[in-house]
Amino acid sequence: MSETAQIEINTALFEYCLKLGDNGLILGHRLSEWCGHGPILEEDIAMTNIALDLVGQARGFLTYAAEVEGKGRTEDDLAYLRDVMQFRNFILVEQPNGDFAHTMTRQYFFSLWAFLHFSQLVKSTDETLAGLAQKSLKEITYHLRHASEWMRRLGDGTKESNSRLQQAVNNLWIYTEELFVNSESEKMLTKENILPGNEQIKADWNERVSELMTECNITLPAGNIKMVTGINKGGHSEHLGHLLAEMQFLPRAYPNSQW
Repeated sequence: MSETAQIEINTALFEYCLKLGDNGLILGHRLSEWCGHGPILEEDIAMTNIALDLVGQARGFLTYAAEVEGKGRTEDDLAYLRDVMQFRNFILVEQPNGDFAHTMTRQYFFSLWAFLHFSQLVKSTDETLAGLAQKSLKEITYHLRHASEWMRRLGDGTKESNSRLQQAVNNLWIYTEELFVNSESEKMLTKENILPGNEQIKADWNERVSELMTECNITLPAGNIKMVTGINKGGHSEHLGHLLAEMQFLPRAYPNSQW
């Protein structure tokens, strides 16, 4: 492989690791906002543990991103010293928590994608990515089961819980198309067998979502719906800036501080 080709692959790999790391970091932060506010104590603890899992996964991918970049940055630099337009997370995961049904719907949509994606990423020719995916998959399997069970309980519960779940699905559905949009650099990595392709993952995701929604007595949005995407152009909703202002305050206010 030529030096130019290797540089292109490393640049693409850096961006991809940012995407996986940023997804975990931002969604983990969102879930941490529930700490002390969960509907019951057991669920409060469960969401906090899932948040810790996601931040742990983020650390692994951001550490690898820093290594691939080779500019001396750390996972902390990437987490706390980048601005909004430099983040590569899905718009879905930065959406506010809303009510409990909204949080569980967001978690279910993302966890199902992560489960299907990481189940294929374990086969990556990049040993570090494959190892991180294998480690993360154990946690994601639980995240998916937890969110799925709550979707069933809410959908098949009271009239109020079903109504709130339906509203959450209606509100968040527009962000799901982005889960399956690959950048040109990611397509290059797929050709190198570093990343899985999206076609089968999307088909499996749609099938499993449809099956669960039937169980939950929820109707998926249909018709001419304008889906929201922006990750490959650095686009985000207004919510990410507010989240980063809170998350990044301490290291920016006191640079080079160490615990």
